[in-house]
Amino acid sequence: MVRTILAIVVIVLSGYSLITQTFELMPYYMFILGAFILASGFVELQKDRKGFWGYMNIVISLFIFIFYIPYFL
Repeated sequence: MVRTILAIVVIVLSGYSLITQTFELMPYYMFILGAFILASGFVELQKDRKGFWGYMNIVISLFIFIFYIPYFL
């Protein structure tokens, strides 16, 4: 449920940015994208697929959060 809502928000924000050619919403878009990837990683780990992609999604989302925190401060 949460992943679906986050995916819809990411698609809407990216579509808006592409149509209007304004990129002021890019930090918010990246933050929500990081939250979506983090949720996907947790879902993969909860499904007892403790493989590579669950952990990789969590690492990628942390990378996004670390590098986009200065845009929010």
